[in-house]
Amino acid sequence: MLSILAPYKNLILQSSLSVIVPLIATLLRLPTRFLLGLHTYIHPENLASDNKPQSGVRAAIRRPEPSDPGLNGYQNLGSNGDSIRKRSRVRDKFEFDENNAQIFRLVIVDSHIESRVYFREYRDAFVYTAMGLSSLVLCNCLLVGSESDGVLVNGSVVPFLLGFVAVFKVGFCVGKASFERSASRRLEKQTSVVLGVLGFVFAVAIVFLDAPVVFDFDLDGIDGFGKFLLCVFAGCIAGFMFIPANKNARAFWLGTDQLRWDLSIISCGLVARVILYVNFLVFIFTALLWINPVSDIFVMKRNSNPNVVNWGKGLFTFNENLVEKIGFVQSEFRKLRIWFLLASGILQFAAIRPNLQMYLNEAVLSWYQRLHSGKVPDLDFSRAKIFLHNHHLCLVVLQFFAPSALILSFVELSQIEGEGEVAFMLH
Repeated sequence: MLSILAPYKNLILQSSLSVIVPLIATLLRLPTRFLLGLHTYIHPENLASDNKPQSGVRAAIRRPEPSDPGLNGYQNLGSNGDSIRKRSRVRDKFEFDENNAQIFRLVIVDSHIESRVYFREYRDAFVYTAMGLSSLVLCNCLLVGSESDGVLVNGSVVPFLLGFVAVFKVGFCVGKASFERSASRRLEKQTSVVLGVLGFVFAVAIVFLDAPVVFDFDLDGIDGFGKFLLCVFAGCIAGFMFIPANKNARAFWLGTDQLRWDLSIISCGLVARVILYVNFLVFIFTALLWINPVSDIFVMKRNSNPNVVNWGKGLFTFNENLVEKIGFVQSEFRKLRIWFLLASGILQFAAIRPNLQMYLNEAVLSWYQRLHSGKVPDLDFSRAKIFLHNHHLCLVVLQFFAPSALILSFVELSQIEGEGEVAFMLH
């Protein structure tokens, strides 16, 4: 029996890992624990009755003292005392009530997270992505056989299937969340549809027209139908990821204090701000590595003359030892791009908590703006905004988690080549 199962030890290990990882994630409640410690806010309607204020509660702001309605012995010739008292009562009805303007800061607990909408989708996306990445790590640790052994013997079919399932699950959940009725404005949904169509058109132009000229994409091994499906997938990604990208941009805008609000209640810590900046720079630089005019700067290309090297757009003559030290070899540069993709996915995962905290702080900023917008603030809008931000907490976490999950899953799929052969980035 053991002799029969011995050739399939990699497959057995991969299958066992795919069962152990979701069990550990579920028992330890890792998707929930990942969000613990953040702060949310509540804006209750009435904290106290008219005559008995609630004990132990301190108002966020104080109502100004009423001025003396008297005229220091002088009589108002235009109105009598009854009309003055009547107008003062009318004004009193519109006076600012400090009890209805208080906002409270709470620490997020597990029951608060697990009771939100889209928690199940966020949990499933988290678990499936963890399964795919753990399977890829195990593949890099195991001794994989040759291509002739087949995908069942070397076990590479498991990370491929898990990566494909993770991409499908995350994409489906984000697409479902993008069209949630109360989660985003109608204009954002319409813009997502328009960007999806434009993404499909640009993908067709890139794939079928000038992909090798501008972008370093190797699509020679894909037939026409496969390229069409690739264009459709690119359009879906462009449409579904608009709303998450918009929320990421707003979180970066608030976290780095671009408008210099200098408000301590919505400020971001030094470590979180560094993560936001580094994540933004690495993401932009990684995207530029697939553009040929930029990649040519880093790639070393030799001509027939061993002392001549094409580096960028210029032609320089050096000795042979110096040529070997300039630029990257094409194979090494491809590994470098994969490493930057991996770093970008990890940084975006690390930026989920700061982004989510900035999303929750955005409701506080709305409350602050409404509070100082006039003599009689309209607090109903800020109260509704704070409620919606709490209600859609897990939905927004899913949208923040989707970019890192997709990038890491694509990195996993890119390491599986040919007949199930696993490419090792470390080799």
